[in-house]
Amino acid sequence: MKVVLYIILGIAIIVVGFFVWFFVFFLQVPELNIPKNSSEKEKIVLIDNWLEKLNSQRKFNGGILITKNGKPTLAKTYGFTNSKKTEKLNINSSFRLASISKQFTASGIMLLKEKEQINYDDLVSKYISNFPYHNVTIRNLLNQTSGIPDSYLDLAEKAKGKIGVLTNEKAIKLIIENKPKANFEPNEQYEYSNTNYIALARIIELVSNQSFENFMANNIFIPLGMNDTRVWNLISEDKTFKGKTDGFEDLAGEIREIKPTFIDGVAGDGGVFSSLDDFVIWDKFWYQNKLISNENLKEAFKRPTLNNGEKSNYGFGWVIIKDDVVMHNGAWLAANTYFVRNTKKKTSFVLLDNSSNLFFEKIIGSIR
Repeated sequence: MKVVLYIILGIAIIVVGFFVWFFVFFLQVPELNIPKNSSEKEKIVLIDNWLEKLNSQRKFNGGILITKNGKPTLAKTYGFTNSKKTEKLNINSSFRLASISKQFTASGIMLLKEKEQINYDDLVSKYISNFPYHNVTIRNLLNQTSGIPDSYLDLAEKAKGKIGVLTNEKAIKLIIENKPKANFEPNEQYEYSNTNYIALARIIELVSNQSFENFMANNIFIPLGMNDTRVWNLISEDKTFKGKTDGFEDLAGEIREIKPTFIDGVAGDGGVFSSLDDFVIWDKFWYQNKLISNENLKEAFKRPTLNNGEKSNYGFGWVIIKDDVVMHNGAWLAANTYFVRNTKKKTSFVLLDNSSNLFFEKIIGSIR
C-alpha cells in the first residue's frame, strides 16, 4: 500500500513540477532592463540582445524596426519564415500585416480622391448598387462610424458550401442579400468593423476596374518602390511569392503550420504583406510623397466628429492616440503586427511576428 502511495505521490510531484516549469519558463517573458541613463545606441543593443534571447526560448519569431528621422536605428529579424524552419527571416521577408492593411486600403481610397474619382462624403450606394445602408458615406467606412455590423464572416460560414473561396465581391453580395441590421445610425458612434474596409476595397475595384491587388501594386507599391509589399490571398494568381512568410504555431515545442481557409480571398481589411525594409518607405509616405497631397494626407489623422459633437479616435486606417502619435495593430493566421508613429519626434516602431506569439503584447509593452 505504501509503495502505491509513494508512486502516486511521485507522479503528483512530477505533474506539479511540470506545470511550475511550464509557468515559470514558457509563460513568462524575461524582463527588458534598460537603465534610465542609457544612450540610444545602448538601448538598441539591449533590445536586440533581449529579442535574441526570446527567440532562443521560442518566444519571438519575427522582426523589429525602429526609425528616427526616416532612418533605421534597429532593423533586424529573428527566426524563420515558416514552420519547417528551412529559411531564415531577413529585412526583406514579407509578413502578413493583418489589420495594419487597413491604412494601405485607406491610401488607395485617398489616391482615388486625389484623382477626383471619388469624394469622401459620397454615399457608398453611389458605387455599390443596392447597398442596404443608404446613408453611409465613404468617410463613415474609413472612420469606422458606419454602424454596419461585422457580420460577413458569419454570413460566409452559413453559405460556405455555395460560395467557394470568399472574395470582396462575394462578401458584399452576402451583405446586400442578407441586409444585417445596422448597429446604429451613421456617425452616431465608433465601432470597429472589418466589413467597412472590405467595402472600401470593393469601391476601389469598381472605380478603378482593377482587382484590389493590381490597383494597389500599380498605383501605390510600385511607384513608391515598395518591392516587398503586395496584396496576397487565395485568389492571387501567384500561389506564393519570393520572401513570403507563412504563419505557424509553436506551443511548447509542437510546431504546426497555420493555413488560410476559404474566407481568405477577401482583402482590404487585411491581405497586405510587407517587410521591415518597406516599412521605412511607408513611414516616410505619411509625411510627404508624390502621390497624395499634404492636405489630403492630413485627413487620415483627423479625429472624426460624431453626431453628438464628441471626437472619435479612428482616422483613415489609423488609431489616433494623441495628435502626434498614431498606431495600428493586427492579428490573423498566426500573424501579430504592430506599428506606431510619433510625428513630433519623427520616430516609428514596427514589430512583426508569424508564430502565433502569446507574448506579443508583453514584448510591445516592454520595448515601448
